Amino acid sequence: MTSVKSKILESLKAGNQVSGKQFASRFKMSTASVAARVSELRREGYAIYNNRKVDNQGRVTFKYRLGSPTKAVIAAGYAAGAR
Repeated sequence: MTSVKSKILESLKAGNQVSGKQFASRFKMSTASVAARVSELRREGYAIYNNRKVDNQGRVTFKYRLGSPTKAVIAAGYAAGAR
């Protein structure tokens, strides 16, 4: 059986931008649990961003997406590991 964490990762790898609420509904779990799984994926090295989106009516949502870390983020990681 595939874990929820792997399903979240698969969805993000497919290029989907999904809100925590959408993931929670899809996997029948709380948004806090979704955030915890996303945090685990980030600790494993995946660059998962939570971008703010505003629709035509001014409603604000936040969508997770998989991206590439910037040079500054990679450099900070190396610098933190060198201590």
